[in-house]
Amino acid sequence: MKARWVFLIAFSLVFYGTGAAFIEGFVNYSSWHLVGTTEFTLFHRFISPRVLTFLVAPLLMGTVFTILLLWFRPAAIPVQAVWLAIALQAVVWASTVAIQVPIQIELSANGLSLPLVERLIQTNFWLRRIPYAVCAGVFLWMASRVLRGVPED
Repeated sequence: MKARWVFLIAFSLVFYGTGAAFIEGFVNYSSWHLVGTTEFTLFHRFISPRVLTFLVAPLLMGTVFTILLLWFRPAAIPVQAVWLAIALQAVVWASTVAIQVPIQIELSANGLSLPLVERLIQTNFWLRRIPYAVCAGVFLWMASRVLRGVPED
């Protein structure tokens, strides 16, 4: 029973995070060039704590619960699928720390830079949205196994 709850929470957080991140990446980032240069710093500082609360924190908890699946997972889920989900999330976190956070810090400190926003959009797509969408697909596959009651291979 505990394994099913850990999986259900991880599944929910991964899908919540996928949706929230798609909105952030495909809706918000692409509109930043429309914010005036003088207003951008104030705007960016306003949204940053909200992004941390409603996007980053759930994504972090999703990763924690994904890792917990190594110990608490339904029998229908092979451990290799959990490791794949962890690896995909690790790509997202490595990109976040190494690329996106430094760009966000610079935007917050120095204001609007269209080349930085463009780099943020491109790296966000290839290094965060694609791996996390694949991770969501892995979770969907795991859920299908749980719902069918497929025994572990």
